[in-house]
Amino acid sequence: MPIINYGTTTIHYYQYKETRNDVKISVNLINGVEIYTPENIDDAKLNQIAKQKAPWISKKLQELNEVKATVQSKEFVSGEKLPYLGRHYRLKVHKEAIPKASFQFKQGRFIASVPRVWSQDQIQEHLEQKLIHWYRDHGFKKINERAKEFQSMLGVEPRSLQLKTQHKRWGTCTPNGDIYLNWRIVMAPVRVIDYIIVHELAHLIVPEHNDNFWRIVRATLPHYKEAKEWLRVHGVELHCISNLTNYELF
Repeated sequence: MPIINYGTTTIHYYQYKETRNDVKISVNLINGVEIYTPENIDDAKLNQIAKQKAPWISKKLQELNEVKATVQSKEFVSGEKLPYLGRHYRLKVHKEAIPKASFQFKQGRFIASVPRVWSQDQIQEHLEQKLIHWYRDHGFKKINERAKEFQSMLGVEPRSLQLKTQHKRWGTCTPNGDIYLNWRIVMAPVRVIDYIIVHELAHLIVPEHNDNFWRIVRATLPHYKEAKEWLRVHGVELHCISNLTNYELF
């Protein structure tokens, strides 16, 4: 991964070559620093531009680190609201004389049973993992269902579609045609999930983020920019489960 040296700070960034005439720099919580460049840009020219923008990039990264610190982790206590598909459902925790915890979604709420002798730290740790497992299991069914609809519309089929832990991306399409989606997206509204799915499926047709790529996305989802903006504004909130303590921005 290319880097920018700014004082004593080393800034890593992703470069995307596109059909464009200018250089665009984006700094966001999930993807970090992204630089979109013309396909034939000279490395020395790019390095010069990146160094000139280093103070601005560093400032934006600092602002994002401050945003990270404001994310409130969910507490696994009765009454807490847990997100799923853009809605929030209350959690009920029962403390019982049982050897291990159980977790389910029933009649519009999450219900957990935990050993009566467990401390709150133990409850937090075990129920968080069970919720993540539930997200990945039930969320995948929903995502796979949506993906098949868009695969039919676009006339493509990935080699595989998986939910994974991805610290810096909402989705990835590999050169081999595998699509990996961040399991956290199951907490987002369906329209946002649709955008992420379509974004990665479109990469099976056009690998780069060029004009043709965005035409495909727009033709499939005419209002995709609204979902993209939701991610920009609210994406950090999806780290309320298994929060950002292990998240590396750069």
